[in-house]
Amino acid sequence: MFKIDRALFTHFDWTPLVLVIAINLIGILNNYSSCFNNITLEKSPLYIKQIQWFTIGLFALTAAFFTDYRFLVRHAYILYGISILLLIIVMTKGYATRGSQRWLLLGAFTFQPSELVKITIILALAKFFDSHQLNHDYRLREMPIPLFIVFLPCFLILKQPDLGTALIVLITFSAIVLFVGFDYKSLLATIVVGLLSIPVGWYYLKDYQKERILTLFQPEHDPLGTGYHIIQSMIAVGSGGLLGKGYLKGSQTQLKFLPEQQTDFAFSVFAEEWGFIGALVLLFLFFYLIVWGLKTMMHAKDYSGALLAFGLVMIFFLQVFVNIAMVIGILPVVGIPLPFLSYGGSSLVMMMSGVGILMSINMRRFILQA
Repeated sequence: MFKIDRALFTHFDWTPLVLVIAINLIGILNNYSSCFNNITLEKSPLYIKQIQWFTIGLFALTAAFFTDYRFLVRHAYILYGISILLLIIVMTKGYATRGSQRWLLLGAFTFQPSELVKITIILALAKFFDSHQLNHDYRLREMPIPLFIVFLPCFLILKQPDLGTALIVLITFSAIVLFVGFDYKSLLATIVVGLLSIPVGWYYLKDYQKERILTLFQPEHDPLGTGYHIIQSMIAVGSGGLLGKGYLKGSQTQLKFLPEQQTDFAFSVFAEEWGFIGALVLLFLFFYLIVWGLKTMMHAKDYSGALLAFGLVMIFFLQVFVNIAMVIGILPVVGIPLPFLSYGGSSLVMMMSGVGILMSINMRRFILQA
């Protein structure tokens, strides 16, 4: 499990650690700004909790780095089963807020099992495809187990309800299937079935989910209701201009026009205060981390490591892309956090654990032992 080899330190790559710490520090400063007018002596501000979660995340990253990723892959189905059990517990005894039951209470903290599931699903898929390598592209009839691995947690996540996380998991699964090779006839059949299923899916969406999708195309139709979030977000991003209004000086943020500014719309807060140049720097940090992850995938020691790295990079990329596209009005508001920037302990710790696993894959290519 934990195997400390001198090669891990001889060839240690500081790139991901520096990038993760840099983005997290930006996130903490951003979180301080978003709750600047709400600091009281009676209640710990959110940025203090974010620092606590960041500290926990560093321990999680370190533990994941020192854990041989092949150990995680070997025990992937057990880890997957534990995460499914946690999702079931959430359904019965979970903490509910704002109409969603997604969290487990752990003393003074809350934990969101769906964040853990993002990683355990990738581990389970890496184990399956590594142990079922074929000399031809996969066909639909060879996919019942991977489909079960993905659709079971997606069903449980949708019951919370959490459409955004379920979509992230499904898109990541689709990318992994294309990565391992999917027969074009099966792909065409899947696309046709998917298109035909859209009306059925629309029927089962909650009313507020339908409104979010419709609001994407015409947010000004209900500027004080369903369109309020996205309109205020676009105003905040646009008002930042080239250089921004300055730290702690964003009007949309400080006057509290911008809703969910610590979580879903954290990027809007940052863009308003630091402008286009600041946003560009932040996006470069994300891009650099994603590119590093892809290099890790290409240089992985074995197939399971490559699959695991690809899945983790996809999760990270999709959350960055969907969140930023959401706050600038390209995609509907689906509640996807921006990694390391949005407030939220479960997401932060799991994303840092994912980076730790990537570091484990990257560094263990220098170790000769099996």
